[in-house]
Amino acid sequence: MIENQQEIQSSRPEKPGWEREVIEKLAFAAITEQRRTRRWGVFFKGLLFAYLLVLLIMVVYPRFAGDIAGSSEYHTAVVDVVGKIVEGEDTNAKTIIEGLRNAVEDEHTKGIILHVNTPGGSPVQAAYVFEEIRQIKKDNPELPIYAVVSDICASGGYYIASAADEIYVNQASIVGSIGVIMNGFGFVDTMNKLGVKRRLLTSGTHKAMLDPFSPVKKDEFQHMQKLLDQVHQQFIAAVRLGRGKRLQETPEMFSGLVWTGAESVKLGLADGFGSDEFVAREIIGEENMVNFTPRKRLLERLAGTLGAVFAQQFSSIVQGFSLQ
Repeated sequence: MIENQQEIQSSRPEKPGWEREVIEKLAFAAITEQRRTRRWGVFFKGLLFAYLLVLLIMVVYPRFAGDIAGSSEYHTAVVDVVGKIVEGEDTNAKTIIEGLRNAVEDEHTKGIILHVNTPGGSPVQAAYVFEEIRQIKKDNPELPIYAVVSDICASGGYYIASAADEIYVNQASIVGSIGVIMNGFGFVDTMNKLGVKRRLLTSGTHKAMLDPFSPVKKDEFQHMQKLLDQVHQQFIAAVRLGRGKRLQETPEMFSGLVWTGAESVKLGLADGFGSDEFVAREIIGEENMVNFTPRKRLLERLAGTLGAVFAQQFSSIVQGFSLQ
C-alpha cells in the first residue's frame, strides 16, 4: 500500500509557475502600499498648502478674514438683495439688516445703495427690512438710501425697495408683482380614479386644513383667502407709505402684475434709470463703492472646501484598505 501511495504522489504534477505567482502577489502588495503612502502624502501636503494660503490671505488681505470692516476713504456703501428672500438662505432679513447697520456705522459712508435682483420671498423677511430702512432714515435723515434694480425687483423685493428714498431701474428690468401667493396641489380626483381611500386622523377640526388628498372645505378656503388678503393689504400699505404721491395708482397696480422698468417709471413705481455705478457717481456723488453685504467668514468657506477635499481623500484611502 505504501508503494501505491508513493506511485500516486509521484504521478501528481507540480503546479507550474507557482513561484512566479507568489512573486507577482508580493509585487502587487508593494505597489498598493506605495500608492496608499502617496495618497497620504498628497493629502497632508494639500492641508499644509491650504493652511499657508489662509495665513497669506489674512496677512495680505486682512479684510477677507472676516466681514467687511469699512473703508478709510469716503465711499458709497452697497448692500445686496439678491436671490430669494428666505430665512435660512443666503439672502434674508438678518444679513441685509446687518449690512445696512454696518454701512450706517461707518463714518465714511456718504450714501447706501440697495442692489436689488430678486423675485421676492417671505413677506415677513421683507417687512423686517422695510421697517429697518424706515428706522435708519428716521435716525439718519442726512444719509440717502437708494434702491437700484438690475434684472428683477418683484414681490418681497419691491416691498423692500419701496422703503428707499428713490428707486432706479434699467429700461428692461422687471418690476412689481405686488401681491401674495399660496399654492399647492389637489389629488382627490386622481385618488378616486385609482380607488385609493384617504385615512386621516386629527385632533382639531381644521388641523388638516388644505390637505392635498382631501376635498377643499369652503370655510377653510375662505379663511385662508382672508389671511392672504390681510397680508396683501399690509404690502399695499407699505408701498403707499414708501412711495407716497409718486404712485400713479391704477386698478392693476396691486394685482400682482409686473412691468418693465420703463413702464414702472411712468407708473411711479420707480424714479429713474441708472446702474449702481451711475447712482454712486451722479446721485450720491461718490463713485468709490464698498460692498457691506455680510459674507461667510473666509475660514468658514475654507472649512467647507477642506471638508470636501478631506472626504474625497479619505474615501480614496479607505478604498486602498479594501479586501483584495
